[in-house]
Amino acid sequence: MQAIHDTHTTEVDLLVVGSGAGGLSSAVVAAHLGLKVLVVEKAATLGGTSAWSGGWLWIPRNPLAVEAGIVETPDAPRTYLRNELGDHYDARRVDAFLEHGPRMIDFFRRNTAVQFVDGNLIPDFHGKQAGAAKGGRSVCAAPFDGRELGDDIHRLRPPLDLISPWGMGIASGADLRHFMNSMRSWPSFAHVARRVLVHFKDLLLHRRGMHLTNGNALIARLIRSAVDLGVELRTDSPVENLISADGKVCGARVRTAGREIEIRASRGVMLATGGFPHDPARARSLFPHTPTGTEHWSAAPFSNTGDGLRLGESAGGTVSSDLYAAAAWAPVSLVPRADGSTGHFPHLIERAKPGLIAVTRAGRRFVNEAGSYYDFITALFGVTRAGDKAEAWLVCDHRFIRRYGLGRVRPAPFPLRAHLRTGYLRRADSIGALARTCGIDAAALMATIDIYNADARHGRDPAFGRGDTPYNRVQGDPDFEPNPCVAAIEQGPYYAVRVVPGSLGTFAGLRTDANARVLDDKGAAIPGLYACGADMSSMMGGRYPSGGITLGPAMTFGYISAHHAAGIDLTDVTAADANDSGMPHSPQRAQPTTNAVPRPQSRTA
Repeated sequence: MQAIHDTHTTEVDLLVVGSGAGGLSSAVVAAHLGLKVLVVEKAATLGGTSAWSGGWLWIPRNPLAVEAGIVETPDAPRTYLRNELGDHYDARRVDAFLEHGPRMIDFFRRNTAVQFVDGNLIPDFHGKQAGAAKGGRSVCAAPFDGRELGDDIHRLRPPLDLISPWGMGIASGADLRHFMNSMRSWPSFAHVARRVLVHFKDLLLHRRGMHLTNGNALIARLIRSAVDLGVELRTDSPVENLISADGKVCGARVRTAGREIEIRASRGVMLATGGFPHDPARARSLFPHTPTGTEHWSAAPFSNTGDGLRLGESAGGTVSSDLYAAAAWAPVSLVPRADGSTGHFPHLIERAKPGLIAVTRAGRRFVNEAGSYYDFITALFGVTRAGDKAEAWLVCDHRFIRRYGLGRVRPAPFPLRAHLRTGYLRRADSIGALARTCGIDAAALMATIDIYNADARHGRDPAFGRGDTPYNRVQGDPDFEPNPCVAAIEQGPYYAVRVVPGSLGTFAGLRTDANARVLDDKGAAIPGLYACGADMSSMMGGRYPSGGITLGPAMTFGYISAHHAAGIDLTDVTAADANDSGMPHSPQRAQPTTNAVPRPQSRTA
């Protein structure tokens, strides 16, 4: 059917394509600086992958850490990144990120509804690496009352159902610990009972939970801030193509409300569509383990199909193909749903708890299970022979699964029966029988468990050093001694869940400069075209040095790009800050263009 064209043209200063944390941060900052901003989102809900995330941002030297007395020079995180990224260390973008990340946090705290809680006890992933920190480099969105969004609450992507019981967000830290201990502690039981009762009341009154946490809280706060500043947010509005004139990107054609309209953007277009986790063609070209492009199971929303990358390429941009890894790898289990579809459950929490190991079909361990999700899949690729399927099994005993759960299987008092019936969860009375039902080499698995248990009974793991780093230990069970990550597997029956290569998103994106401007094949900036988030080639070079290294740079380069689009030189802001003994302040607003309209002050300014 031929498209119906609308002769009406909408004029704005900045067009943002995508509504994740990177795109919305760019929109909010630009609107605060006086620009007229329009955000278009392909999906029916706002928030993208960010709304399903943990909501953590890696921002070394952030204001919350400084206020807590954690003060470090830029050389410490710079050293860590230089050692982690190796040949992919991009000094200009690293310097821009380290300099402006703290200012970005300060800007949002001072001027918007976006507020944070500190992650001062969260270590970097690789604690033995020079420059690694034991804490002070992370922040997370503070919980948010969804009622403050009004009717916009129903445009917010709900939490991922696979990891959110009854659609209820559970915050990291104390909230999660209460849920894990609800059957062992009366104070925890009381906390969980209150949370569940309030949540079910919200479901009755509002059709969804209103106590928002993690990435859902971050996106809700960004939406509230955008609405306060007059940013227009359109859902169900995919971009058909970009518009260029005189060598500059100046808008896009967008399909919205069943018709195609033209949006002119005098200051440029920001691409922030969430990368390509569900683009089989791009996956086939960049993921070595996907010969057909379908052997990859991402936990990101299915609407993330690489639109921003294709748009950027159409304007002359180039997508990086030389990163250490093209995606943010994570182990995923495939969950059968009642409607016949399959859910992708990301295993982020339980692997570090004491009493679980991961093995290949050969029945042998291959990784420190308490390490990062990215390191887990990297190690799995390393032991998978060419032509074989990359897959592993998480194996535990009855004590473990009732205490911590296993993937989609939640701990007691949630039942196991449904997961056993679908085959998602395997169970047997002996290790040998469990191996046979999973297709694992039984003799090898029994030998592996025997060797592991002999040391685990004393809290040791000489084979892989589980529990040897601060990150390992913070992910483990602090109440379990002597090692929060190590316990014997010996209380039958025994259980297993299969995991396969997946991702939390992608790293390979459009090449950009330190202002988030998209670069052409000669390394020159394309006027009027920006990219951030997963549409921007990761400044980490395809490495994963710490939690929050996607959202931290996404929001920082959203902040930087908004200033550039507004014509504000951040070096002038930096110079002004140098003469200020307090925390850095926001710059003065830019003069809006003739098609901009006055903006109300933010509620929390």
